Amino acid sequence: MKKSREEKKDDLISDLLFMRRLIRLNPAGILTISENAKCLDTAQLDKLEKSFRQWIDRTIRSDVQISRKRIFLIFMLIRYTGARFNEILSLNVRKDIDVKNNLVRIGQTEDKDKRELRDVHIPLDLVNEINEVLNNPKFSGFLSSFLKIDPGHVRRKFYERAKECGFPKEYGNPNAIRRSRSIELLRSNMPPMVVQKILGLSTPGLTRSLLKFSNKDMRQITRYYVDKESRRKTSARNTFLCKIMHIRKGDIQAEVEMMTIGGYSLFAVITNESLRRLQLKPNVFIVAEIKAPWIILSKGDTEPGSSAENRLKGTVSIVIRGKITTEYIVLLPDGTELCSVVTEESRQRLGLKEGDPAWALFNSFSIILNVD
Repeated sequence: MKKSREEKKDDLISDLLFMRRLIRLNPAGILTISENAKCLDTAQLDKLEKSFRQWIDRTIRSDVQISRKRIFLIFMLIRYTGARFNEILSLNVRKDIDVKNNLVRIGQTEDKDKRELRDVHIPLDLVNEINEVLNNPKFSGFLSSFLKIDPGHVRRKFYERAKECGFPKEYGNPNAIRRSRSIELLRSNMPPMVVQKILGLSTPGLTRSLLKFSNKDMRQITRYYVDKESRRKTSARNTFLCKIMHIRKGDIQAEVEMMTIGGYSLFAVITNESLRRLQLKPNVFIVAEIKAPWIILSKGDTEPGSSAENRLKGTVSIVIRGKITTEYIVLLPDGTELCSVVTEESRQRLGLKEGDPAWALFNSFSIILNVD
C-alpha cells in the first residue's frame, strides 16, 4: 500500500528532526539514546540479522527459502545503507547495485518527489551475498522484481524477527532500523553531515559544509567509514580522512596541505620518494594518522606559541589516569575526538581536567599518510 503525500512529508519531517536532535545533543557521536527513540545498538542489530538467517535455514522448501532470502536482503540493505523502506523496495538488484564497486544507488524510486540520487558504500560481505543471489539459477525468475514485495508482508516479518529476539515489535520497523544505522555511523565518528547525506536528508541549511565535495568524494568518504567498521590496520589512535589541497615540493621533502571532513587544515611533511610512491596529488583523499604520544596538550583558550604546524582547539572530555601515564580525550567542535597520552609528571604540571579548554599540538613530521 502506497503512502500518501502527507504521510511521506510526515516521515521526512520526523527524520530531519531526529537527525537534528542527535547532532545538537551528541556532536561527538558519544550517544546516550533514550528508550523513546526506538533504536537498536550494533549488538542488537547483529542479533536481528542472526534471527533472519536462522529463519531462512528453518525450511527446506526451495520456494520458501527464496521468499525469506528476499525479505532478509531487504533488511540487510536498510541496515547498511540507512535508506528509506520504499527506496529499497524500488531497487533493481541488477541495475542499482554495483557489486564490483560495493555500491548501492539509492533514490531511483517511482515517486514524484525526485530525491537526489546517492551512492552508498556497503560491506563486502553483503556484496558477496547479493552476488551469490545474482548468480544463483533459483533466483533468476525474480531478479527484475527481486525486492518488490508487498510492504505490509515485509513489515510483518520484520516484526516477527524483532519479537523473536525479545525486542518490542516496533523495533523491527524499517524506519527504526534506518535510524539505528544513523546512530551506528555517528558512533563511529562519521561526520553528522555525511550521515545526513547517506540518509538522503539533503537540505541546504544542513549540508553547507559538503558543498566542496563531489558525489565521487562522498563515495570515498562513506567507503572509508564502512570499511573501518570491519577492520583496523593501524595502532594509531587518531585518524582523519582528508582531502589534499596543495603540495609544495622541495629538493628532498614535500609539504602536503590537507583539509579534514570537519574543515580543519592539517600539514604533513613527507619525502619526495613517499610522495611518488603514494601517487599523491591535489583533490585526492588520504588518511592522516597521528599516534597518541605524539600529540602535545596545552591548557587554556589562548592559542599557545609553538613551532607545531598543526594546532587544534577543543575541550577535554575524558581523563583516564594510570600509574605511569594519563590518557586524555580532547573533543573538537566538529565532534572529532583526539587521544593524547602524557606522563604522570606532565599531567601534574598541566592540571587538565574534564571540561577544560585545551589545544592539541602536533608537528608536520608526526603525521603518517596512508592511502589504504
